[in-house]
Amino acid sequence: MTPTEILQFQRPPTNADMAAGEHVCQVCSRESREGFAPMDELPNDLSSLIRANAPDASDFSEVCLRCLRLFEDAKDQILRDAAMKKDGSFVLSTPLRLDAFEELTGNGVTIAFLDSGFYPHVDLTTPRNRIIGYRSMIEEDGNNQSLFKPDVASWHGMMTSVVAAGNGSLSNGFYRGIAPDADVVLVKLARTGRITEQNIEDGLRWVLDNRERFNIRIVNISAGGDFEQSYLHDSLSKTAEECVAKGIVVVCAVGNAGHLPNHPVFPPASAPSVIAVGGLDDRNSLNRAHRGMYRSSYGPTLDGLQKPEIIAPSLWVPAPILPNTPTAKEAALLEDLDKADDADLHKMIEQNPGVDPELDAALDRPVHSIRQIIALKLTQENVITRDYKYVDGTSFAAPIVSSVIAQLIEARPAITPQEIKRILITTAERLPHFEVDRQGWGVINPRKAVEMALTMKS
Repeated sequence: MTPTEILQFQRPPTNADMAAGEHVCQVCSRESREGFAPMDELPNDLSSLIRANAPDASDFSEVCLRCLRLFEDAKDQILRDAAMKKDGSFVLSTPLRLDAFEELTGNGVTIAFLDSGFYPHVDLTTPRNRIIGYRSMIEEDGNNQSLFKPDVASWHGMMTSVVAAGNGSLSNGFYRGIAPDADVVLVKLARTGRITEQNIEDGLRWVLDNRERFNIRIVNISAGGDFEQSYLHDSLSKTAEECVAKGIVVVCAVGNAGHLPNHPVFPPASAPSVIAVGGLDDRNSLNRAHRGMYRSSYGPTLDGLQKPEIIAPSLWVPAPILPNTPTAKEAALLEDLDKADDADLHKMIEQNPGVDPELDAALDRPVHSIRQIIALKLTQENVITRDYKYVDGTSFAAPIVSSVIAQLIEARPAITPQEIKRILITTAERLPHFEVDRQGWGVINPRKAVEMALTMKS
């Protein structure tokens, strides 16, 4: 699609564009075309699970068949592997919250990630190492040893790649990405600090030069350029357009500056053919009535283009904790303390000095006070388990979209970047009560997008 076609494109209205009717599911806030199931006829464990994950709803007597299917399919995994919140609900995975199409997993599709640094997390390397390529742009010889050294630059790229393509191996597959069988190519752009526009362009050039070698179909960029520019004169935007022209889908985080007066969209997200991704706050819930906007950047751009085109979860996104770091040690101790008997708390803190200064300072306090500190620290540090935590930002919305695109390519290998963009726009669900400029065509709908790809005419 050309920029003009994108701006003029009219998609069919969805249920999310209109106010819901009176008879909606109190778990997901959807009108159900399939019907409802009485709660009192469900098995006790399933009924309890559904009620626990609708904590804001008053007592209700029925649930829609869509929600029932979701919880039936995921019940055993949730009860076995999902972290429980203090209100009795569970920390849900991204595929579950978005009702992703589970039959397609990105198998045979390669996603390239451009970021500050990476680490070979086990969610990418077991049981099969799916990291098929690595390039450090700061090493003249492309030395790959930096991949195996966790440092301050490693966590961000590790998280973006695992959010998209991790298989959740440390949670028995529960906290997985939507494309858990996709192959990945990791391109390290900088040492630490600010990633420059030139860094991103150099990384894209490397992807262009190596696209056939690794069969790269998608490039995910969770970084932005230096300042607003017209794509007509910006070298980075032109390089991104060249990627798309050669069959690579370019997905870019739109940025987190929606709270600023000018809410700028920087290259390459501002380029016409790039899929710019903004942020959704779904509050870790299936309930669409809870959905709100994240503070993501938005257009129109200097060229008058609608950005972002699509939004995806940017809060409450489960992501791996970088192993062998102080953060990992703290998360492990907090999880152990949270599960421990009261009588063991003081001893456990004494045996782990220096992991958390606030816990060290609380050794002379009573058990109930220590419990309060543990609960507060788990919340402050966004800890889900010893291996996963919540992250936020459009940096993590972009890889969610990239993972859905991997499914579309698996479904129809000959699909073009333009067709992919049209499918995502057509199937998106616009949020009511929020400006169109902030959300573009709305929330990504993985299941509908895949179904549309599967039924496309060749």
